[in-house]
Amino acid sequence: MLTAAGGPCTLQASQAPEAGAAAVGTTGRERLMASKILIVAALVAILYNLGAGLFYMMVDKGSTARTVHALTWRIGLSVGLILIVMLGIWMGWIQPHGLGR
Repeated sequence: MLTAAGGPCTLQASQAPEAGAAAVGTTGRERLMASKILIVAALVAILYNLGAGLFYMMVDKGSTARTVHALTWRIGLSVGLILIVMLGIWMGWIQPHGLGR
């Protein structure tokens, strides 16, 4: 990157991304922990709706639409979780580890 004078531009310690993030109280470690908590919470909600769908299917025996509603929520949460993970990888919040390469 070049400055207005045409010389190379370097970041000062106070301009570094981590220094700015630490000033407002959000470090990389906190961001990573928040993303893990969000993903685990979404997985718990997905499993809950899957179990609710099974329960309603066994109890109601097709007389109500509760099974359909629970499974619809599960599908919506699953799609939302996939989109959040894709956004996190694209934004650099989540680092894929490359297992299997």
